[in-house]
Formats: sequence, structure tokens, C-alpha cells
Amino acid sequence: MLWADGRLVEGGTLPFDMGDRGLLLGDGVFDTALAVQGRIAFESAHIDRLVAAADTLGFPADPDAIAQAMRELADTLPLAAIRTTLTRGSGPRGLAPPKEPTPFLFASAAPARAGLFFSALRLLPTEIARNETSPASRLKTLGYLDAVLAARAATAAGFDEALFLNTQGRVACAGTGNVFVVLGDVLVTPPAEEGVLPGIVRGEILSTIAPGLGLAVEERPLRLAELERAEALFVTNSLRLIAPVAAIGGTTYNSAEHAIVQRLWSALREAVAASCGAEPDALSL
Repeated sequence: MLWADGRLVEGGTLPFDMGDRGLLLGDGVFDTALAVQGRIAFESAHIDRLVAAADTLGFPADPDAIAQAMRELADTLPLAAIRTTLTRGSGPRGLAPPKEPTPFLFASAAPARAGLFFSALRLLPTEIARNETSPASRLKTLGYLDAVLAARAATAAGFDEALFLNTQGRVACAGTGNVFVVLGDVLVTPPAEEGVLPGIVRGEILSTIAPGLGLAVEERPLRLAELERAEALFVTNSLRLIAPVAAIGGTTYNSAEHAIVQRLWSALREAVAASCGAEPDALSL
């Protein structure tokens, strides 16, 4: 199911301007959200981040239209993955953006899989560096080719996803999510300045869930060696929620059984359900 021009559209195709800068240059941003029983989990955070990302790129975003798209699509499935895309729109040939952009907003819904929740991942460090000097590293832009290539290599090697280091050799993120490490009784994650997208679930854990459980949290640079001696690790994103890490390269972990990871998963599951006005059983595996 699709949404465009203020209405739902059956099928999987839309008319598209062949001069759209999102298509030609990756000049746009997107958001992926989980919908449960017709409501978007952490809706305002998703909308605010998409609007802020467009503002960083220098074109306007209509939060009311974004909310309409997300909500109308959320009503089409009991458990949905909602992708909302906003491009700068069409413009003249070349890199210079139009002086008065006409952004193009569209969105899609697909069934979300409860089997992804708390499903373990095996990560392969990639040789492709995350460029922490680029503002794009902290936005969900349409340019995802590094992640595509790293994912292909990880899959070919028998892993589930890639682990990115930045140009300084420090940990940045997984291919589709943020990385958290349990070091003793402290929860550690790299800060945005390391080339990290501030994920919605990451933000909920840092601001609300971990403090609510009395867990100490640090945002600081991490070296791969620290991950190798960690008690547990996990990846967060809006569709997996929390994914315990079972391996990084040849180093294995029992992250899914770690008490802190299990407590975080239980609390996050309740928070997602509450934000959607649903019971936690709605997110049953």
C-alpha cells in the first residue's frame, strides 16, 4: 500500500518525475517506523526527526502531511513497517538545488515481522568506513549504497549484517541500526559525532528506558577491542527494536541471555505497546 498526494494508493507503483533530485542525486531523506494496531510507535519522534533532517538539507517538510501519510498507512495492517520518503523534488540539471524547491512526499506500508523482534544478529566488520565528517552520516538520506555493499559482503560471508567503523577506526554503527555495548554495569553507545544516526529506539533507551531501569549510560567513542571484551551487545532500530548480537566476526556472545539486555527488551516492548495504545502481547514473537 502506498500514500502520495494526500491519499492512499493501491499497488506498488506511482507516477514519478524523472527529474526528481531524490531519484537522480539521492537528494532526500526517509524514515522507517513501526505501526501497531493502527498507531505509530513513538510517532512524534519520527516526524520531528524527518522534519529536522529536511531542514538540515535545506528544504521544507510539512509535519501534518507526514503525520497523515503515516497514520493512514498504519490503519491498513495490524503490524506494519511504514517507510516515509521526502525528496527535494525536481530541479534544473546539475548539483545546485532549486531556489524554491517543491518537495515530494510519499510513503509505503508493508507487513512487519514480529519474528524480527529480539532476533539475534551476527555482525561482520566491513572495510567500508563510515564518514563521520559528513553531515549525511547523521541523517537517513537516500544514499545507502555503502550499506548495501557492506550488507552484500556480510551475507556472502555467512553473517547477518555489517558493522561499520568510522575513518578513525572507531565503532560507528551496524548497517541498519545503532550499537550498544554492556561493559560491566554501564551501557555504552557511540555519540552522533562518530558518524552515528540518532535512531528513534536509541533515543528512547538513552532518555527514558535505561534511566527508568536505573542503568548507567555513556555516549562515548568505542574501539573494536572494547566490543570484543564486552559482556553483551545489541543493535537497535525501529523494526527489530532490540537485536542481541551473537557474534562479531569470530568472537561470539551470549547477549540474548544477559540480564541487562533482557530487562531492556522487556521495558522497550512495554514502551512501544504503550505508545501505540496496545497491550505488550501485540508484539508477541
